[in-house]
Amino acid sequence: MNENPLGYEKISKLLKNFAIPSIMAMLISSLYNIVDQIFIGQGVGYLGNAATNVSYPFSTICLAIALLIGIGSASRFSLYLGNKEPEAAARAAGSGLSLMVISGIVYLVIGESLLPQFLKLFGATTDVFPYARQYAGVTLVGMPFLIITNGMSNLIRADGSPRYSMACMVIGAVANTILDPIFIFVFHWGMFGAALATVLGQILSFAFAVRYLWHFKTIRLEKSCFRLKVSECLKTCSMGASSSVNQIAITLVQIILFNSLTFYGAKTAYGSDIPLAACGIVMKTNAIILAIVIGISQGVQPIIGFNYGARQYSRVREAYLLAIKWNMVVSAVGFCLLQCFPQQIISLFGDGDKLYLEFAVLFMRIYLFMVLVNGVQLLSSSFFTAIGKAMKGALLALTRQVFFLIPLILVLPLGFGIMGVLYAGPIADFAAFVLSVLLVSRELRRQKMLSQNAQGAVLAETD
Repeated sequence: MNENPLGYEKISKLLKNFAIPSIMAMLISSLYNIVDQIFIGQGVGYLGNAATNVSYPFSTICLAIALLIGIGSASRFSLYLGNKEPEAAARAAGSGLSLMVISGIVYLVIGESLLPQFLKLFGATTDVFPYARQYAGVTLVGMPFLIITNGMSNLIRADGSPRYSMACMVIGAVANTILDPIFIFVFHWGMFGAALATVLGQILSFAFAVRYLWHFKTIRLEKSCFRLKVSECLKTCSMGASSSVNQIAITLVQIILFNSLTFYGAKTAYGSDIPLAACGIVMKTNAIILAIVIGISQGVQPIIGFNYGARQYSRVREAYLLAIKWNMVVSAVGFCLLQCFPQQIISLFGDGDKLYLEFAVLFMRIYLFMVLVNGVQLLSSSFFTAIGKAMKGALLALTRQVFFLIPLILVLPLGFGIMGVLYAGPIADFAAFVLSVLLVSRELRRQKMLSQNAQGAVLAETD
């Protein structure tokens, strides 16, 4: 029997223990922006909502950096532990943390220095720009803390402490939720208050995550572990590339989507601001479902990584398929809610005129029509990363966003106007789903053959 329970514990129990805290952490993390959107919508109006939307790419870029380093470090960490190399696992964790700190500081400096240019690139209109500049200027201060917290949470989970990882995010989110209404409705600080509440919550989460450095279960961190080496950094980034590339692609899609909506919306009765505000609400709502899917993906990653490193391929297959089943259940519930109660969901983010509600409902129903299967691509991309096939994971991560969605957003509106932007979403989701099924099926068949060959070799030796 393996010493680490990842190698022998029942897969369903492991996934429950690892994925549920991860899901909670991701849900709570997504609440930072969603809570802001709700309170800003109620206290400032839909222009405030639009401002948080055009500021949102800053958060997705931040998450891309955190995933690049955090998932990369955690994937190497799990593979090294599976191979019984604790010293190498410690170096992966330590160098990863150092890289998080440097990346966070560089990102803050660049973001603040080029803030107006970035906001215009992200699609801020004349009316939205002042709100967006005030909000993003403050939230950027919290980005280094957010990068470290998200990166550390992956390492903490891989170390076998998924509940602590969840607690890191819970503490900050609770603080943000409490401070938001106080700063917006009591102190009347508007966009500044919402942004300040977010940053304070992120700093609190950061402090709790860093505390874990002295409490790792499976490794001991020495000062030498934190030294940055080019080879270590490249290995970490290659392992986290698929998850990071997916976030970068999401950011690129957001920029193109926001600009397309304002351009084609200006040619309709909706104007440019209504589609921009509605889009953000739909994206934030979808972010809840994606948070659960990503949580499942992050929860199953150490299970798949460890067992692949230990050459227990049947457990790898079982873990992946069980994660897919969980995803399908969540996505089915999400599909029903989005299609049956779109107006009720949208009303949580504040009131608007008839045209605003009309377009928001239309956007939600059409753009998220294939939500039932769009999580399969995310799980499949993470699956390849977990087994050390970073390039294939990165390629799969690009399929939905870059290879399918962006071309569709650019081409379909030429014939269908603003409706073409909406139709691009479900078409891209279905195409990415089909490709994911084909690639993963091929990999699982390869692993099954490896397992059969290994069993045959053992039988030959006994004979």
